[in-house]
Amino acid sequence: MFNKLKEKLNTFKKSAGNTIDEKAVELEEPADHPAETEEVKSRTEPEPVNTETSTTSKVSEQPTRSKSGTGFGQKAKAFVFKREFILDEDDIQDTLWDLEMGLLENDIALSVSEAIVESVKNELVGTRRRVGSDTGEIVESALKKALHNIMSANMFDFDEYLKNAEKPVHVVFIGVNGTGKTTTIAKLAKKLQDDDYSAVIAAGDTFRAGAIDQIQEHANRINTKLIKHQEMGDPAAVIYDAVQYAKVHDIDVVLSDTAGRLHTNVNLMSQLEKICRVNSPDLVIFVDEAVAGNDAVERAQQFNDNIPFNGSILTKADADSKGGASISIAYITGKPILYLGVGQSYGDLKKFDPQWFVDQLFE
Repeated sequence: MFNKLKEKLNTFKKSAGNTIDEKAVELEEPADHPAETEEVKSRTEPEPVNTETSTTSKVSEQPTRSKSGTGFGQKAKAFVFKREFILDEDDIQDTLWDLEMGLLENDIALSVSEAIVESVKNELVGTRRRVGSDTGEIVESALKKALHNIMSANMFDFDEYLKNAEKPVHVVFIGVNGTGKTTTIAKLAKKLQDDDYSAVIAAGDTFRAGAIDQIQEHANRINTKLIKHQEMGDPAAVIYDAVQYAKVHDIDVVLSDTAGRLHTNVNLMSQLEKICRVNSPDLVIFVDEAVAGNDAVERAQQFNDNIPFNGSILTKADADSKGGASISIAYITGKPILYLGVGQSYGDLKKFDPQWFVDQLFE
């Protein structure tokens, strides 16, 4: 996953690391580090002089200096203090520009790219920093911090919410055509079963030919109850019946499918508004493909403007070489990513973890 983005981040890491190497200087004076000064002093201070020793002994007590004039004390300072650097913005302006272009090329939205670059710049520029053995570690740390902060915005733990919520919990799924919404519902139903929750699915996509048969097949495979009406029926009525069934039979979760639609389809958007108005879902989840990149980000923003949702699930993340949608959607919409689809089987639904995601980019 994310191979193209990994390559761009690694290029920036090397370029900025080289700049730090060029700017870094060896530290010779420990004046600003009193604690470490004492450490150096303890290592370099000569033993107390015995006044009864010979003249030869007095000569031998002086610090030994090399031909270059560097005494043991100075070598100790170099060992303790290593090197430090301070960067001006001009030092890495071109490198930061390359980073921003690399982010944009990997479908990370402009506002998100700018936020990442600004965070990295603030981390590296204008502050005196100590350098260890690898300058690349400093750059990688700045990148990781920026990406993690972007992706951690508005985190929401679905499992924790479900554990504490009044049952049944009603979840409505929305999105455009062909993004894997129906399969995602089946995956989540299977996960709920594995976590000892009961679930019922509502076949609310009465618009697309074959949609009811498709979700019925999924329900049969995972042994989950499906509530359905006829094709072209009222989806709000189907979903209402599913919620009532859950209440009567003490079902924990209702997962309601809806027809895929574009935000520009006025009739279908009105239908979706009716579904939410009539049935008052506890959560609305937007589903799209990670591989759709900026298109997915734009659609998420447009759907959220029309039907505010609580979080997103991105499918086909295992086939995503860029990672742009995963990084951008939470930041743009202000709503968290809940899960990633990472394969074709029912178990291939991974709870979204910003730290795991960032680690994938630097493995």
